[in-house]
Amino acid sequence: GYHKKVDLALDCAASEFCRAGRYYPINNHEGMHARGLLEYYKHLVRLYPIISIEDPFEQDDFTHFAELKRVLHGKAQVVGDDITATNVQRMTLAARAGAIGCLLLKLNQIGTVSEALEAASFAHKHGWRVMVSHRSGETTDDFIADFAVGIGADMIKAGAPARGERVAKYNQLMRIEEMMR
Repeated sequence: GYHKKVDLALDCAASEFCRAGRYYPINNHEGMHARGLLEYYKHLVRLYPIISIEDPFEQDDFTHFAELKRVLHGKAQVVGDDITATNVQRMTLAARAGAIGCLLLKLNQIGTVSEALEAASFAHKHGWRVMVSHRSGETTDDFIADFAVGIGADMIKAGAPARGERVAKYNQLMRIEEMMR
């Protein structure tokens, strides 16, 4: 009964199942080329309420990222994590290729808050949405909730609210919302 209440977002991490130019998703022993994987994503978006696809191809395949973004326009956003690495130099390559419509911004991936702010500014200037993300090994520090609100991020990715370090971020977002009323 939740099919009208829940949308899906995929974090494919395709670099993890790409070897020698072929993709080997679960249950596909022959593997497939990027074009076949692109068609598979299109098929999934037609079948399910998928609104976001993160890292659909290996991290240096700007061409297929851009092609998927083009064919899914308006149906699902293409999110760059490994392809951009919260790094303005890689983000510049993604912008030139038209590869993504949303930046996954990880504060401790790039190194400093100043660099993260620069990445967010770059994304906004290029018309990208911004999703501030947690990292594995997180603590109950809820700073990314404040940061996401402070930079006007469109989304936050903190995982399912099943563990304390995740719940802390959602609780902080609710406190901020209450203060803004």
